[in-house]
Amino acid sequence: MLQSTHAAKALQAKFGLRALATSSPARLQQASPLANKENIESPSKLAQDSHLPKVLPEVKGKIRQPTSKQPFLSDNKIESDPHYKMSGWSESIGQWVVKTFNIDMDKSRAGPVAGSFYFGECKRQGMYYPNEPLSDTARFFYETLGLPKSFAQHFQITALHYWMLSVRMRALPFKYGRNYQQKLVDRIFRDMELRMSGELNIASNKIIEKYLKDFHKQLLGATVSYDEGLMTDDITLAAALWRNIFSGNADADMRHIEALVGYVRSQLYVLNQMSDREFGFGKFTFVPPDQVVKPLTLYQLARLREAAKAEFAKNTLPSQKSVLSLDE
Repeated sequence: MLQSTHAAKALQAKFGLRALATSSPARLQQASPLANKENIESPSKLAQDSHLPKVLPEVKGKIRQPTSKQPFLSDNKIESDPHYKMSGWSESIGQWVVKTFNIDMDKSRAGPVAGSFYFGECKRQGMYYPNEPLSDTARFFYETLGLPKSFAQHFQITALHYWMLSVRMRALPFKYGRNYQQKLVDRIFRDMELRMSGELNIASNKIIEKYLKDFHKQLLGATVSYDEGLMTDDITLAAALWRNIFSGNADADMRHIEALVGYVRSQLYVLNQMSDREFGFGKFTFVPPDQVVKPLTLYQLARLREAAKAEFAKNTLPSQKSVLSLDE
């Protein structure tokens, strides 16, 4: 737990986190001899404590399901093969180019980090295919929370995770943060376009374009509503999640919404503890909903900072240089 109100104020100043005015189980609290961190429940456990029947929101028409499966990222071996490594001479030439032309690697890194790695993180959280097992996070959304398996629902889940990353991206130096956001959102919509054509068999480009415009409006609306919840309190954030993730379903389980608020606050807390450089190098992954995020002590935070600095001190290649801070 945070040991001082100064640390709590720092969180609020950086992200607008209402550290002392939130009702989620993963909330940040002032240190208290009576506080028991072991009582914090994971979002999955909190949602499963509800015994109310799941009532799916009404869906007009038949939900179109994928009939084929596109590559998760792409056919490019750099993205599709986790063990891919450039040849020695190619890497040497690349390092020479970076050094000779003094390329801004923090700007160039936005493509592979935000447009590939963080895009994959957003996409996989709610990814599903018929007759295939779900990931732990997808199971949380579709089975524990009882949300419908649809392309539109997957977009809302992706948009939520995009927003959480965008909160941290906006805390980066402006020219880098804006670039990271743009790379991520561009990749999300390019992937949706390919999936509508290749998986949902929508042959009309005009129809696909119409859907993309609708989804873009939804993303803008969701971002504004989530931002409002971030800057105010959990009641406002819960309302935003209810409107977007739960489609304003009047029968939505309040315990499920509370669990999702805790899930979001947990991710934001972890993101807040990362330095700009750690985040900019793609060191963040979303915490599974069956895990508990416990607030760190100032001593633990200091140890994490020391470990990060020791790790990045080993990065001596021209392509690994960065001006992003390791202290904030």
